[in-house]
Amino acid sequence: MSSQATSSAAAAVLDGVRDVLPTLRERADETERLRVVPEASIKELEETGFFKLLQPRRFDGLEADPVDFYTAVRDIAGACGSTGWVSSVVGVHPWQVALFADEAQQAVWGEDTKTRLSSSYAPTGKATVTDGGYQLSGKWSFSSGCDHCSWVLLGGLVFNAEGQVVDFKTFMVPREKYEIVDVWHMVGLAGTGSNDIVVDDVFIPEAFTLSMGETGQCRGPGQEQNDTDLYKLPFHSIFTGTITTPIIGMAMGAYAEHVEMQQKRSRAAYLGEKASLDPFAAVRIAKASSEIDAAWALLVNNIREEQAYVAKGEKIPLRSRLKVRRDQVLGSQRAIDAIDALFEASGGRALANGTYLQRAWRDAHAGRVHAANDPERALQMFGAHEFGHKIDPGMY
Repeated sequence: MSSQATSSAAAAVLDGVRDVLPTLRERADETERLRVVPEASIKELEETGFFKLLQPRRFDGLEADPVDFYTAVRDIAGACGSTGWVSSVVGVHPWQVALFADEAQQAVWGEDTKTRLSSSYAPTGKATVTDGGYQLSGKWSFSSGCDHCSWVLLGGLVFNAEGQVVDFKTFMVPREKYEIVDVWHMVGLAGTGSNDIVVDDVFIPEAFTLSMGETGQCRGPGQEQNDTDLYKLPFHSIFTGTITTPIIGMAMGAYAEHVEMQQKRSRAAYLGEKASLDPFAAVRIAKASSEIDAAWALLVNNIREEQAYVAKGEKIPLRSRLKVRRDQVLGSQRAIDAIDALFEASGGRALANGTYLQRAWRDAHAGRVHAANDPERALQMFGAHEFGHKIDPGMY
């Protein structure tokens, strides 16, 4: 498929996603009640081709521009935060699977190219080196969308026979070898079904693992088959974007609802003054829209900068990778600041169950606590690099 054909196919996916947004928004309350994205919503997104945006062409994927993927996620989150979050984290996994050895890729997509994976990357599990692979055990939390997936990607520290840590890997595990424990009862992102995953002494072949040391160097054995520029971008740039993008989408959805509400609102405490005529309300809207636009523009600009280096066959400078993380965590904060300002200015009706604004407020703050949104760590690393301190690129 040519780049022009890929772009056209991605545009068709975006059009399809926009067509289902009203339905996703209507299901937002149901999604919260169920504590999981409804199967119907997943099916409708699947039919648009969304989950194949970042999947290799040789497995019926589109190998689309990451910005197209982020745009679709942003729009979905603008209709339902939980659905946007699940779509983002599940939808990005084909990108990582493409970096695994061909044997693992074939196991996932060889018989069914619609296969989906969830994840939990924090290295809370333990893997021990054994013949041909590893013995993996542990419990992992926050595996969003796991009920809609038949594989899971799990982070784990690798120990040798002497008990020393020798690697940090992602382990690919099929559904029959792990248990999902229903623990997800939360005030924000309530519909993501981000349940626990338990693995009890399961053998994982070497081909079904991926070293974070390799991904930190923008490498992976799967690049032998999937050699396009898409799969040469940094893991932490692509994946942290999947955490910020839904929050930006929530802010956009909150902004749209706030503006609509204020156009209809009369303020009883101010002698029936129309909110749309309040100059202070106009200022808040202007500031919020700028924060949201800045968060999105920086995310897109930074990915474009990295893509430009890859297209020229050049190594992406560490400063550019650190800048991605700097603007990613600040992008989350900008979006949340905008939501907070709009929520505070929306009046009591915004508190009602069923309004997008109160749900976005809860969902965005829930997304804020994700490890990828740890601002001090990302900002400190960028500043330290500017001062000339040595930084390990493996984590950025």
